[in-house]
Amino acid sequence: MGKKGSIPDIARRDFLQGAALCIGAGVTQDAAAQSPFPQDRPGYYPPLLTGMRGSHPGSFEVAHQVRDGDFWKNARALGEDNSDYDLVIVGGGISGLSAAHFWRQEKPDARILILENHDDFGGHAKRNEFHMGGGLQLLHGGSFSIESPTPYSKTAQDLLTALDVRPVELDKVGTRSKFYDGLGMGEAVFFDARTFGADRLVKRSKSLKTFLAATPLSEKVRRAILMVEVGIDDPLPRLSSDAKKDRLSRISYQDYLVKLRGADAGVIPYYRHLTDDLWGCGIDAVPALDCWGADLPGFQCLRLVPGATSRMGYTPAGYAATGGSATFHFPDGNASIARLLVRALVPGALSGKTATDIVTARAYYSRLDRAENKVRIRLSSTVVRVRNASSGVEAVYSRAGQLTRVRAKACILASWNMMIPYLCPEMPAAQKVALHSLIKTPLVYASVALRDWKSWRKLGVSRIYAPGSYFPNLSLNPAVDIGGYKSPDDPAAPMLVHMIRTPARPGLPEREQHKAGRAELLMTSFEMFEREIRAQLDRILSPGGFDAGRDIAAITVNRWPHGYAPEHNSLIDPDLPPAQRPNVIGRARFGHIAIANSDAGMAAYADAAIDQARRAVDELLRA
Repeated sequence: MGKKGSIPDIARRDFLQGAALCIGAGVTQDAAAQSPFPQDRPGYYPPLLTGMRGSHPGSFEVAHQVRDGDFWKNARALGEDNSDYDLVIVGGGISGLSAAHFWRQEKPDARILILENHDDFGGHAKRNEFHMGGGLQLLHGGSFSIESPTPYSKTAQDLLTALDVRPVELDKVGTRSKFYDGLGMGEAVFFDARTFGADRLVKRSKSLKTFLAATPLSEKVRRAILMVEVGIDDPLPRLSSDAKKDRLSRISYQDYLVKLRGADAGVIPYYRHLTDDLWGCGIDAVPALDCWGADLPGFQCLRLVPGATSRMGYTPAGYAATGGSATFHFPDGNASIARLLVRALVPGALSGKTATDIVTARAYYSRLDRAENKVRIRLSSTVVRVRNASSGVEAVYSRAGQLTRVRAKACILASWNMMIPYLCPEMPAAQKVALHSLIKTPLVYASVALRDWKSWRKLGVSRIYAPGSYFPNLSLNPAVDIGGYKSPDDPAAPMLVHMIRTPARPGLPEREQHKAGRAELLMTSFEMFEREIRAQLDRILSPGGFDAGRDIAAITVNRWPHGYAPEHNSLIDPDLPPAQRPNVIGRARFGHIAIANSDAGMAAYADAAIDQARRAVDELLRA
């Protein structure tokens, strides 16, 4: 396996492991004819692939050529798909799959083609699957869970019910939220030498003073953190709660801590990445009001009345205080919702019948795109043009270097909205400007397979905040038991680690940070990610006996240059009436073409994707 700190050829090794596991995991060997497209061949099973996933090589290059105006210069002659479709859907994520579900509710005999540019369905709801030590282990490579700061609409709730997904019941039975705490494994902070002067892992304790005393922070910074987190002196004593909230909506969390609370600027490196997981950028670009709503430290002194924030919609009292949604996390995240939708849309594509058996259900990808299917799902197919025609729409897609035109009565673009103006250049200029303005949040979810988790157990940690490290957040896989799927209990057994990186550039407004981060991700190789993962885990966990060269079995890097849907930011976005908001202008129906996806709802939640799918379907059916 090589010396500690060395980098074995993990990409090649893991590829071979994954190829062998395609059969070992029970993927079908049915008698599908050989096809030039991998999806149609027996044994095709992308959830097992390691290395660079998410926006993987082959999924975005054609789209970038279209964006840059280079694609049509050397385009091949068009082939024709002469099948008769009622609807073509661009995008096989939760919104696109939901749109197919809703369309068939209204028109059960409709023929639908779903075109997806990635090599797997689900969009951001990505399943990372590993087979280690004779067992199955899963981790989410994107969309994490059923949750929303507001209640699910009747539309979204009815869809979950139709799929047999009952979050409250599933959460009570399957989620073991206190499992690691029961083992004495809590949260720790890793202070790296470059940022804080020394490499030190410090476990959080009930006493903030005790925790701070063990850190390498200076006495001045320790006092500042104590003041922020337990101080009761109100910096705005003469303002009402509503006036205070208005003030918080106009300043960043960083400015709140340093300028309004008066904390020493030395606290910034410690707090900087608290906002990464929710907003994909640092505390300098997120409104303080939203951070209060997310229950981040420092607001106890203001004594604010509970109520919705400008963006998040919930309060420190939690989702229940404002009627937020029920929550549940499948072991593979919302990939299970995508799998449930595909099972309902394409008979025979996945085994099983319930929401509890979907996690271990076998998927037969070679059955997704058969001529006899009323719903066909065609993977690795990048749409390059969509336009209205006299009898409906025509779409052109690129697949394995071949261009094919498909005709249908209508089209739903359940894709990333900022790409739509390039697909539909005939759209009104104002609509294209609005679509371009919807900048998605870049992020990286890495799934690291360990041969055991004894080092974590020895150190007594399950979650680590590492504000100066390449991946500021890392944690052991949440413990969820559902159906035939069981999370590991024995520290000597294999385990998955979830690592999060949001490549923002401090000092810029939120969306400028996201643009810079997107460019960084597209230029970062898997080998670079692997080096950083190995080095970081060695630095943090070696006191517990960890050795990356020995203990890492596989690495999957889910790279999302276009990740979370954009959301309102009161620091940079005007408070406009709904009709004037860019997502509303951008999602307007264009002839026989409608627009869905969470971008259209400006909310990075599964229910938004579902609701926008319903709206798009209704717009076309009423036209």
